[in-house]
Amino acid sequence: MQPDAPELLTFYARMALIRRAEERLAKLFADGEVPGFVHLSTGQEAVAVGVCAALVDADTIASTHRGHGHALAKGVALDGFFAEIMGRASGLCAGRGGSMHVAEMRVGMLGANGIVGGGLPIAVGSALAHQVKHRPNVAVVFFGDGAMAEGALHECLNLSALWKLPLVFVCENNGWSEFSPLARQFGAPLAALGAAFGIPHEKLDGMDVELVAAAARRLVAAARSGQGPHILECSTQRWRGHYEGDPQKYRDADELAQARSHDPLVVAAARLTAQGIPADRLRAIEEEIASRIDAAVAAARASAEPEFASASAGVYASAGAAHA
Repeated sequence: MQPDAPELLTFYARMALIRRAEERLAKLFADGEVPGFVHLSTGQEAVAVGVCAALVDADTIASTHRGHGHALAKGVALDGFFAEIMGRASGLCAGRGGSMHVAEMRVGMLGANGIVGGGLPIAVGSALAHQVKHRPNVAVVFFGDGAMAEGALHECLNLSALWKLPLVFVCENNGWSEFSPLARQFGAPLAALGAAFGIPHEKLDGMDVELVAAAARRLVAAARSGQGPHILECSTQRWRGHYEGDPQKYRDADELAQARSHDPLVVAAARLTAQGIPADRLRAIEEEIASRIDAAVAAARASAEPEFASASAGVYASAGAAHA
């Protein structure tokens, strides 16, 4: 079933927010205002928005190193988001986590993760907690195609199948495991891997937010009703490098041009126009987003950097803790 114009408009606004927020992060990083590494999800916004449209706040997600879109789609506050990535005390994690470890438990964002496939066991634990506490919630884990060769994925598929956990595995398959094509790193399709554990698998065009949202609602509903884990594989494209500053010498010009030819925002905008939504409405959404991002960046810049005692708290145990 096609979303009506108001819902598709919401999808468009969320994708645009992710796109513009990451464009600003790219500039902030280039200007030296973002510490550490930054991995952008430009081109993959439809997956984050479509999947999170099927969730409620009490549902949980675990993310990847490319997790800005997941965080924003799940409802993370923009002010805290920018402050965190800019390393400020007012950040979601008091400036400790940065780009690769954004988390916000109040909206069910269990965190991005710098380890390939690192969010998988976290999501299994969250799904198990939902189950044993008899909560009507699901866990979702996002992972890239590069995680398919990780043992953690195989173990998590096995446990979730054995225990019929309320868990949805979402693979963002952009074809590049960092710098190498997936075919050079893993010898089987994800569908076959899921079949080995008896887990239903569905693959679709991850650049189409309508398709992603419809599939996510089906699979989330199935997991929520006790039908166990499901796999949603989204074929998508990342436009920028593995990390910000990556020259992408491993990709040819034609492949990069093709990656940009199916922009999820352009697809959604064209459908909205066909449904009678005027271009002025879309421009107004973009202007509002720009104002919100400007305000969030200004607030982050005005925030203090973490004090050493706060930034180092919880990193090391005290000398006497082992004997307590």
